[in-house]
Amino acid sequence: MNLRNNSTAIFVKDINVSKEFYHGLLGLAIDLDFGKNVIFKSGFSIWEIQDNHIIPMTLGLEKLSNPSYKRFELYFETENLYENFGILKNRNVKFIHEIHEEPWGQLTIRFFDPDNHLIEIGESMEQFVRKFYDQGMTIEQVSKRTSVPEHEIKRLINEI
Repeated sequence: MNLRNNSTAIFVKDINVSKEFYHGLLGLAIDLDFGKNVIFKSGFSIWEIQDNHIIPMTLGLEKLSNPSYKRFELYFETENLYENFGILKNRNVKFIHEIHEEPWGQLTIRFFDPDNHLIEIGESMEQFVRKFYDQGMTIEQVSKRTSVPEHEIKRLINEI
C-alpha cells in the first residue's frame, strides 16, 4: 500500500475549548481550520465529531464521550483508496465502515488494528478537491462543497 501518514486525530468534546488549549495555550500553529476539524502544522488534529457522523453512528456516541474509551484515530491518505480497500478486505480486517463519502466529499474507510485502535484511510485532499474541480465545479463551488479555502484549492490544483 502507498500510504502517507497525514495526522493523528483526537476527538474532542468542544472544538473551541480544545482549539484555545492547543493553539492559545500550547502555541501550536494552525494549518487549516474547518470549524469542527482543526489541523495543526505539526500534523496533529482535533476533531469535534457530530452525533450524526458515521463514527458515532457505528461505534456509539457514548464511547466517544466516555474518557475510558480510546478516542483517537490514526489518519492516512492515499491515491489508491479502492486498491488499498481490496487489500484490507482480502486480509479480513475488521471495518467500522467500507468506502464511504464524508459530508465534505472525501472517500474514506475506517477499520481497527489488531489492538482495536481506529485507523482511517482517505483519498488525498488533492485527489478529492481535483475530483470536484474536474467535474466542472468552479473553485468557489469546490470550496463551498469541501470547506477547503479557495487559496488552498488553487494550490492543490496548481493554479497559483
